[in-house]
Amino acid sequence: MIQKTLALPFLAKLALALFSILTLGYLAILGQTILAPLFFSILLSLILLPMAGFLEQKWKFKRSLASIVSVILMICAISGILYFFATQLAQLWQDWPLLKGQVTHSFHELQQWISNTFNVDTKKQLAYINDSAEKALATSAAVVGTTLLTLSSTFLFLGFTLLFTFFILNYRRILYNFLTAVFKKEHTGTVTTIVSQIQLIIKKYIIGLFLQMLIVTVLMVAVLSLLGVKYAVLLGLVSGIFNVIPYLGILFALLISVLITFATAGAAKVLLVVIAFVAVHAVDGNVLMPLVVGSKVKINALFAFIGIILGEMAWGISGMFLCIPFLAVLKIIFDHVEPLQPWGRLLGEEEKPGRKRKTYRITKKIKLEERE
Repeated sequence: MIQKTLALPFLAKLALALFSILTLGYLAILGQTILAPLFFSILLSLILLPMAGFLEQKWKFKRSLASIVSVILMICAISGILYFFATQLAQLWQDWPLLKGQVTHSFHELQQWISNTFNVDTKKQLAYINDSAEKALATSAAVVGTTLLTLSSTFLFLGFTLLFTFFILNYRRILYNFLTAVFKKEHTGTVTTIVSQIQLIIKKYIIGLFLQMLIVTVLMVAVLSLLGVKYAVLLGLVSGIFNVIPYLGILFALLISVLITFATAGAAKVLLVVIAFVAVHAVDGNVLMPLVVGSKVKINALFAFIGIILGEMAWGISGMFLCIPFLAVLKIIFDHVEPLQPWGRLLGEEEKPGRKRKTYRITKKIKLEERE
């Protein structure tokens, strides 16, 4: 029996591709409640997989017990970080009257400067502010309702993430067998290679990202402490956490740090804080990122930025966190499927032949070499 393949014209292929992309995007938005924690759970599972395997092989735990213990240890680690963060926020709350007084004083100075520069009477300024305050109070009920909804959604997200992480660890063999069995036998080797590459590279990427976050936090705490900035530990922790979001995270962290520094130390140290952020960000982008994270999952800045915007539009903050690993998975799939290889080159960085890897020597016996 002779099988004939139907050759579609270019416009028909383009229409089908666009329709598929729009449909998948719409389904992703509709399924945010389930899909966002599911993708987070996949990343967490890749991190916890060595621990679960160690418990199964060395301590002879059953797979279900090893999965539960791994998830509980992860919860303990996250709880410790949150407790440390809460203690820092408690210190900030104790100084709230001081912060409020500093902001009020700065507000009066700004008011006087506007009055002298633009000849705007202070009474008109107060009338405008009072009018804006009344409008804000009119919508306070909606703001409170939105806040409560956000908190409930956050707890629901965390609950789903923990459950999905346990189930993925516990049933990982079934999931792997499904991925290898759903395709034809001649594609089994390619599927196995893609799965192993995704598991290896994403695990390295996530671990490297955590190391990068830790190093950035330590650097920011050290620099801000040397500058005498109050709440240096809190601001350094915020900088490290927000640094996980590419490009935009450092801007949010800088804004928070500038506001707190202005309220506690005045405008004199704000410029020093900005310089410190720029310096640490330059070290992070040119030294830490190539050394710790590596370049195997590096997505070029154009599509990384587009991915961040689309991720925020679809899933909010969680989409911004997930965009880079998701694009890295797509790039791995594109690189191993011959018809899709041009798309893999489009997502990746420009290849530089003959480029030597950078090496940084710490001591005579310790050196850091840039990953390929």
